[in-house]
Amino acid sequence: MSSHTRVLGIEGTAWAASAAVYDAATDEVVIESDAYQPESGGIHPREAAEHMHDAIPQVVETALEQARETHDGPEDEPPVDCIAFSRGPGLGPCLRIVGTAARALSQSLDVPLVGVNHMVAHLEIGRHTSGFSSPVCLNASGANAHLLAYRNGRYRVLGETMDTGVGNAIDKFTRHVGWSHPGGPKVEAAAEDGEYIDLPYVVKGMDFSFSGIMSAAKQRYDDGIPVEDVCFSLQENIFGMLTEVSERALSLTGSDQLVLGGGVGQNARLREMLEEMCAQRGASFHAPEPRFLRDNAGMIAVLGAKMYDAGDTLALEESRVDPDFRPDQVPVSWRADESDLTLGREEGSVQGAEALVDLEPEAGRVTKRREPKTYRHPELDERLRRERTRIEARLTSLARREGVPTPVLSDVDGRESRLELEYVGREDLRTALSPERVREVAGHLARLHRAGFVHGDVTTRNVRVGRADADRKHDGTNRTSLIDFGLGYHTDHVEDYAMDLHVFDQSLVGTADDPEPLRTALREGYREVGEERVLERLADVEGRGRYVDGQ
Repeated sequence: MSSHTRVLGIEGTAWAASAAVYDAATDEVVIESDAYQPESGGIHPREAAEHMHDAIPQVVETALEQARETHDGPEDEPPVDCIAFSRGPGLGPCLRIVGTAARALSQSLDVPLVGVNHMVAHLEIGRHTSGFSSPVCLNASGANAHLLAYRNGRYRVLGETMDTGVGNAIDKFTRHVGWSHPGGPKVEAAAEDGEYIDLPYVVKGMDFSFSGIMSAAKQRYDDGIPVEDVCFSLQENIFGMLTEVSERALSLTGSDQLVLGGGVGQNARLREMLEEMCAQRGASFHAPEPRFLRDNAGMIAVLGAKMYDAGDTLALEESRVDPDFRPDQVPVSWRADESDLTLGREEGSVQGAEALVDLEPEAGRVTKRREPKTYRHPELDERLRRERTRIEARLTSLARREGVPTPVLSDVDGRESRLELEYVGREDLRTALSPERVREVAGHLARLHRAGFVHGDVTTRNVRVGRADADRKHDGTNRTSLIDFGLGYHTDHVEDYAMDLHVFDQSLVGTADDPEPLRTALREGYREVGEERVLERLADVEGRGRYVDGQ
């Protein structure tokens, strides 16, 4: 980035009207914000747009005055090099007001426009302030929740919410209780006096769902459970889910760096869980200061400077806003680096996302122990480790009976959450990706679904390729075997089968150099064995536009 770049950023995706000036020479960011506060309930789009209409001119003028005061160039020179604005995702009426203001400023100052993806800005401010090279990012905000990692010129979505954003989910509960917006700080305060109660905990690979836990939380409150206990357990379960999928993303990508983004990241319990998880697996964790976590123009300005220096500017006719602007649609023009994945499994101990795995290829044996996750509440952690060990043992054996290659199970110790299994394969699928192998895995999944259950965590690390003893057994040396069934479950819902495919599909996108032929092979392979209605539902899952969640 040029040391002289100065940017005026404007943010207005939903509730916060914000403008900021970023000076690359000093790395200083000055932010001016005016947040919309609804009188009752959640964010009302019409009221939010009215607030944006009134507030944007004021915050922009304040920021622009700051830019003029600190500008040391000629008087006839613009005080900033470009105008950066949030193009999306967000509420359409709010985004259009911001886009109009940005275009007007660009014309009046005669400087270029830079259109910034709001969610990528959350990631990039974490990367900028941490100094990390190529971290995984957990974005946890009102309307959004997803995991991102850089791969082949874009930020790939490794996992995401399958229904509602994390902040909106919490707000739905607090509105039910009768608390005003925003609900997150109120839940955090009430949770300090709470005790743990059981609530649903739903992760599907690196995806997750909040609808079930919200319905259950409302019902527990209506049944007379103290609101402090419900709030405490909401945090333990929701943030436990987010931390678990973050660890799974670190394991898949081989990254040892995690950054946090989004307004929900201000919650102390979430940051504590993520920091503890990273410490337990020897990874580094960074959360930006609070002013950069909530919606703000500072992150827009910082990313805008990187994009401007990379020549990534917009003509006026190209500057339309996009309420459904996904982070994986953004060409990452300002980065040329590419992190190397930590590939393969060797002899010795491997720290997976869920368990410590002792590998003994010569003996043909794998010992898997689900050790306690100290970031989780002990009661929740014990239940998950016990249930997943039992499920993995049962479904691994059941899959073999359905003709799907899996390890032979030789021993189970439920009390110790320990499994002893056959060592299968020569390498992980992610080191040996090919359309033929992906097509074969798709057939395996179709057979599971016909038998009425899902794998639950089909990633390119949870598929093994070839035989470990290929020299002795010459048949099927390229066959694929499924491992790690701990997130599987019995179901007859087509939605669950589609989600199983979606998890594998996203894993291909996150790890393959050229994922499109592999994604095509996935669908072709499933079609040969499975039902077309599952593929139709997969297309529906992919096209739901979950990033702008209504109130």
